[in-house]
Amino acid sequence: MHDEFLCHVTAYGTCDGRRIGVPLGTYRAPTLALALWWLRDRASWIAERLDPRPENEVFPSGSLVPVADDVPDVPAVLRAWCADVARQERVAEELADGRLVRVAAGDDTTEYELLAESVDALRMQRTIPGLFLPVA
Repeated sequence: MHDEFLCHVTAYGTCDGRRIGVPLGTYRAPTLALALWWLRDRASWIAERLDPRPENEVFPSGSLVPVADDVPDVPAVLRAWCADVARQERVAEELADGRLVRVAAGDDTTEYELLAESVDALRMQRTIPGLFLPVA
């Protein structure tokens, strides 16, 4: 079992023809449960900022309009991921096995990426190349 998990959230877009990543947050989770909670929390946070609830009193009537049907709905994808218990369990299993987990959703301008990986697995990856140095 892996004890600590490093979690990242990044938004990627294009600027001057180059793909640029903007870090939106990093968290070193002391447990698997907290890593999953943080990823869900960040996914919900992004979804709420991209697609606030129109019934919120902060927004004047008519200030929010729906996007076209052919535009990818990033907030809906992120909310669905947060609510899908089976997918959350798969993510937990992958992390517990020491594998990198990536959840991504994007539209025509931006890709949002949530990453998590075991700190122990990272340490092992850094150590293994040093164990096999050529002698001759």
